[in-house]
Amino acid sequence: METIIQAIEVFALVTGVAYLVLEILQKNSMWVVGIFTSTACAFEFAVTHVWASMGLNIYYVVMSVIGFIQWRKASEAVGEGEIHLARISRTVAVWSTVLFVLGSLVLMQVLKAAGDPAPQLDAIAVTLSVIATWWLAQSYLQQWMLWIVADIFTTTICLTTDQYWMAALYTAYIASAIYGYFHWKRKGKYLSLNDGVKRDSSLCSE
Repeated sequence: METIIQAIEVFALVTGVAYLVLEILQKNSMWVVGIFTSTACAFEFAVTHVWASMGLNIYYVVMSVIGFIQWRKASEAVGEGEIHLARISRTVAVWSTVLFVLGSLVLMQVLKAAGDPAPQLDAIAVTLSVIATWWLAQSYLQQWMLWIVADIFTTTICLTTDQYWMAALYTAYIASAIYGYFHWKRKGKYLSLNDGVKRDSSLCSE
């Protein structure tokens, strides 16, 4: 079983790097790679009984399907190869803030009860990751900012728990997110209401 877990870790690392590159370039194939990566991570966390991370990766699998559909519609509106962006509405921003506050508080208590070594940081990082994944599916430029903050918290957790290789990996994620933000901002094209893509009026609607 140990050999299988190690093989899954290597697979997740390789596909995770590919996922980052495709995310920066905003390629629809990113979501397909994400399904394989998240499935591998969910299996690994299930075997090691890290249930919160397993649940988060199952959420990533579901969001990969939704994101693929959303991005395919958007790419048809702006043209293949173009980076498409959507403007975040006030309603989405408010609901996201409420979800972040409530989600973080509830998850902190759950993780404390489960004996998490850093429940506050972990809860904030997980909640931000959930929101950032949804924002990514909607092509909001600001999703990169959420990933930067979430990855900073995760890097801190890795350092305090002596997971130095993981800390190095998440430091690379931070750098990638910073680059991705400026790349999208420079190359991105905002969709308008008449582009044929249904815009979101709330966090939980398509």
